[in-house]
Order: sequence, then structure tokens, then C-alpha cells
Amino acid sequence: MRQIHKPQSPSLKPIKDLLTLVENRTVYSLDNFELNIFETHQKSEDVHLKFNSFVLTTMFRGKKVMHLFDKQGFEYLPGESVIVPANEEMKIDFPEADFSNPTQCMALAIKSEQIKETVNLLNEKYAKVEEHESWQIDLDTFHLKNSLEVTNTIDRLVKVSTETNSAKDLFANFMINELLIRLMQTQARVLIVDNYKKYANTNRFAFVIQYIKEHITEKLSIEKLCDLACMSKPNFFRQFKRELGITPIDFINQERIKIAKELLAETRNDISDACFKAGFGSTNYFFIIFKKHVGITPGKFKEMCLLSGGKNILKLT
Repeated sequence: MRQIHKPQSPSLKPIKDLLTLVENRTVYSLDNFELNIFETHQKSEDVHLKFNSFVLTTMFRGKKVMHLFDKQGFEYLPGESVIVPANEEMKIDFPEADFSNPTQCMALAIKSEQIKETVNLLNEKYAKVEEHESWQIDLDTFHLKNSLEVTNTIDRLVKVSTETNSAKDLFANFMINELLIRLMQTQARVLIVDNYKKYANTNRFAFVIQYIKEHITEKLSIEKLCDLACMSKPNFFRQFKRELGITPIDFINQERIKIAKELLAETRNDISDACFKAGFGSTNYFFIIFKKHVGITPGKFKEMCLLSGGKNILKLT
């Protein structure tokens, strides 16, 4: 299970300033995109919404049920994003919304020229390792959990877009480029990590990820990973991070933390057991990495598991 990275929630509108209780909209117009903040304060069903440009949406608080592409509805929660092509109608339910539990989300309507310019820049200057692949926004991977990098960029973009700064368009344009790149990296990582067996014969990073997953609890040699990718160490690190958004070391640590969390949720495993069974070679390093990725110490996580049930905690972290 991927860790949840929730963006910072903007302040809600005072009740007296709401024009509607369902999808009240606040708009910030900038050079290359339009930032919309929606909030809903009452239960509703079958609310329709459409933009005439590509939209990146992100949930800040509450829960929606989204219906897209004439498919079955899915829960849409904080820490997740949904990308919607131009003129695609969203049908939205708000099963739990009220004044004590409102929903709030962002919808970034981005000009097609801006997207095309960013994608072309990546393909021209930072081409993917595999010649048969190219950078693009994947509309098939339209519902995804935000990476830490995507969430941090969204936080900065919202802050800049909503402040009164004469240079905010300039700053925002840099950030919208960054956000599009982070989005494509996250999509690439989701595609490769979730389907590494499918792509292991055609994508060297999928092949490397398959090896990592099969040997995750063992001592992993970076030199071995470079050999598998047929790349020098500097080029391997540079290209891996460029295409997937994280370093090989960070990916290995993330995979080991997933295992450690599962082990800590079982009462028979203590912290030392979880550390070494997950493939970490040092308890000190394990504590540092666990706190970095989960936000709390292994001891605190274990305590929460014992108090409230391990599986429940796994769903929340």
C-alpha cells in the first residue's frame, strides 16, 4: 500500500460568503492555467461538471464518488488526484458532505499549449532511455495517489496562485511545468511498478524493479542493478530518477518500509524483527528511514497497531 500524501487544505469560505452549498467555486485565473477551488457542504448526487480544457484535480478534504468515462464510480479521497481530458463530463456524488465534514478539491484547468510545450521539452532534452518510449500524460492512468513530490508542488502552486504578488504568474508558470513533469513521473512509476512483470523484457527499469522485488529482503548491490540496466552508475541514478521521480535507493527503502509496516502490524514481531526481516542492515538507519517515510517512529507505529488493530493503521499510513 502506498503512503498517503495529503496536500494542505486551503481555508474554507465563511458560510455567509457561500453562493451555493454544492461545489461552491472560487476561481484564480493565471497566464497558462485556471485554479478552481470547489467546496461542498451538503449531501448530493449526480452533480455534473465539465471543463473545455485538460484538468488536473486533487482532493483536499472529505470524500467524493466520481463517475468518469461511463465507468463504475470510484471513491475519491484526500491525497489522490484525477486527470480529466477536455470536454469530459464528470458526474460526482457527495455521500457524506455536511457543514462538519465538507468536501474540498482543486481543479487546475491547464492550457493545451502549456502541456504540449512541457511534453515536447522533455522529449527533446530529456528523452527516455528506451527509444520506443516517449513522455506523455497517460489518460489511462487517470486516478492515482499523489507522490510526495506531486503533493509538495501542489502546495506551492496553490500558495503562489492565491496570493497577491505582482510576479505570481512568473512563479506559477515554473510550478505548473514542474507539476506536469512530476505527474508524468508519478504515472510512469505507477505503470512500471504495478506492471513490472509485463514490461520486464522491454523496459530496463521494469527489469531492475523485478529484481529488486524478488530480492528485497536481501543485501542489494547497486553495482548489480547498474549491470542489469546495462548502464554506468551515474547514468543509472540520473535516468532512474528522471523517469520515475525517485532514486533507486529511495525506491528500495520504500519497498522495505512497506514490508516493515506489515511486519510491525503483526504482534509477534518486534521492531528489530521488522527491521532485519524487511532487509535493513541497521536499526539506526531503519529508524531514520521509517520516520522519513511514515512520519512517526517504528515504536510509535507499533504502539498504534497494538491499540487500534494493525490492518486499520495500514490503511491510514
